[in-house]
Amino acid sequence: MSNGPANELLQSHNLRKTGCRQGILDILGQSGEALTENEIKEKLDNRHDRTTFYRTFKTLLENHIIHKIIIDNQLIKYALNPDSEIENDHVHFYCKECEKLVCIEESSSMDINLPRGFKAAETEIIVKGTCNTCSEK
Repeated sequence: MSNGPANELLQSHNLRKTGCRQGILDILGQSGEALTENEIKEKLDNRHDRTTFYRTFKTLLENHIIHKIIIDNQLIKYALNPDSEIENDHVHFYCKECEKLVCIEESSSMDINLPRGFKAAETEIIVKGTCNTCSEK
């Protein structure tokens, strides 16, 4: 993601462009996959203090620019929302070998039959297995 798309994304959400916001969006856009907080921090080269970094993360999450994927109690990754829209319901694939996590935007229907009176707010599905690269090894 170059300067333009990140700037447009922030403007479309009425958010001011800051170095930290720009950096996080650029890193996630260029990676093509979900990353952990530490992976993003490392790529930012400590250009921003801890408070700024976490406030920026919170702002991007609250504005649905990025989303959090909880793989297990010890592993959480973040990704840009597909097409910059609120996308709560989509499938993620997690490779158990290389730990790559990708959003599967073309996933099939997320219809789940809930008991009478139950109402879903969002659905999170993580398929765990081996990605195509690791399968070919």
